[in-house]
Amino acid sequence: MQIREIDSAEVTAAVKKLFTDCNYFIGEDIMDALEAARQSESSPVGKSVLDTIIENDRLAAREEIAMCQDTGMAVLFVEYGDRVCISGESFEDAVQRGVREAYRDGYLRKSVVDDPVFDRVNTRDNTPAIIHTKIVAGDKIKITAGGKGFGSENMSAIKMLTPAYGVEGVKKFILDTVRAAGPNPCPPIVVGVGIGGTFERAAQLAKKATFRPINTKNGDERYAALEDELLAEINKMGFGPAGLGGDTSALGVNIETSPTHIAGMPVAVNICCHAARHACTEI
Repeated sequence: MQIREIDSAEVTAAVKKLFTDCNYFIGEDIMDALEAARQSESSPVGKSVLDTIIENDRLAAREEIAMCQDTGMAVLFVEYGDRVCISGESFEDAVQRGVREAYRDGYLRKSVVDDPVFDRVNTRDNTPAIIHTKIVAGDKIKITAGGKGFGSENMSAIKMLTPAYGVEGVKKFILDTVRAAGPNPCPPIVVGVGIGGTFERAAQLAKKATFRPINTKNGDERYAALEDELLAEINKMGFGPAGLGGDTSALGVNIETSPTHIAGMPVAVNICCHAARHACTEI
């Protein structure tokens, strides 16, 4: 088995580019959904808000500036090949350096505090990033990265349902969470749902779901149909763009699942604003 050596500087450069790119350039999936929503939106105010969002995203890309003042907490999902060896710094240090350089050189807001309760002193470089690593077969590293703003993050929730709740209980919890969030997460939103696993696995799946392009569907047709049903129900809530009323409260609902215990059915809902930033690369 041949081991491939990757210089840590290559990891740092890749991570730096991911975080500048995802903050400057909205994904095609989101832009296409915004433009489609603008065409179908029946509310004049809603149309105006969508026009402004689209103009803002185009301006950010043209000028290479952040599309939103909240450039988020750095989150990465890493598929790490089992035949890869990092030389130089450790992988962890290389990633954190890449985040640090992106937020410094890209003029992105630094939003991380070092202690969650007492001191809450800003780390001044937006680290540490949250890194979810999965070891896979191969000699490459795939990194999917995004900046998660907290106006929407604060509206997220998890509930430890039992199997007796069934699919109707799952739907009710998801819709109740979105309804309680109302206009706070800067609609139109993207809703990531994680179902199964354990308490922490469901939350991780929900976050990962928000990174999945919204023009893709769950591979299981039952969950794909549930994604469509939930999106339709959320858009009936009428919050509309910026919470000012209209047909477009959400752009997409993505569901990810995992096997779970016979006695459990954990469900997590991670809400993301229309600045649903994600970028991916392979080293």
